[in-house]
Amino acid sequence: MWMPMIGLTALPHLGGLYGGYITRKEVKTWYTTLQKPSWRPPNAAFPVVWTTLYTGMGYGSYLVWKELGGFTEDAMVPLGLYGLQLALNWAWTPIFFGAHKIKWALIELLFLAGTVGATMWSWYPISRTAFLLMVPYLSWLGVATSLNYCIWRDNPEKKEE
Repeated sequence: MWMPMIGLTALPHLGGLYGGYITRKEVKTWYTTLQKPSWRPPNAAFPVVWTTLYTGMGYGSYLVWKELGGFTEDAMVPLGLYGLQLALNWAWTPIFFGAHKIKWALIELLFLAGTVGATMWSWYPISRTAFLLMVPYLSWLGVATSLNYCIWRDNPEKKEE
C-alpha cells in the first residue's frame, strides 16, 4: 500500500515542477515589470506554500482512493473532479507566466476554485480528513485569485485584448 500513497501524494508535484520551470525565468523578467499590491506574499513563499498544498491534496486523493477501494466506479466522480481541478491548477502557470494572459489566468482561477469546491464537496462524505486537507488549498486560491485580480486591474497596459 505504500506505492499508491507515494504515487498519489507525489502526483500534484509533477505539474508544480513544470510550473516552476516556466515561472523561474518570468519572475526575474516579465513579473518584475508588473504593479503588484503591497500585501503580496514574497516570491520565496510561493514554492513553500505550493509544496505544502500539493502534498496535502495529493495525500487527500490517496485517502479517497483508499476508502473507495481504488479506481472503482464509486471513485469516478470524486477522483474525476480531483483530476479536473489538478489539470486546471497546472494550466494556470502557463497561462499567466508563459502566455502573459493575466485576464484569462484570472478566469481560469475562478473555474479552478469552483472545481476545488466541488471536489471538496464530493470528498466530504468519503473522508473528512481528505476534505480538511483541501481547506488550506481553497483558502490560498482566494489569495491567489485576489492577487491575480489586482495585477490585472493595476496593469492596464499589460491587459490583453
